Amino acid sequence: VAENRFLNSFSHIFSGGYAAGYFSYKWAEVLAADAYEFVKESGGIGSKSSNDFRRHILEIGGSLDFMDQYIKFRGSRPKMDGLLKASGISIK
Repeated sequence: VAENRFLNSFSHIFSGGYAAGYFSYKWAEVLAADAYEFVKESGGIGSKSSNDFRRHILEIGGSLDFMDQYIKFRGSRPKMDGLLKASGISIK
């Protein structure tokens, strides 16, 4: 539509802080998918890894440094492989 070129632009993503907010959504997806894959591969619900998730992530909330707690739960920093798999993107 000639009167409205907004449909053809992406400027709303890169101005006004939207990009920072979008990044936080994607980062949350990375964390969720990585934790899910790790727990699933380690025995699922009721396994040691699921109990570690509860103890190191859910019970702590925001009271301690998140990445330190995630590493205690997972044994490493989060990886993007789980999100790629959940998105149907081959990682191998």
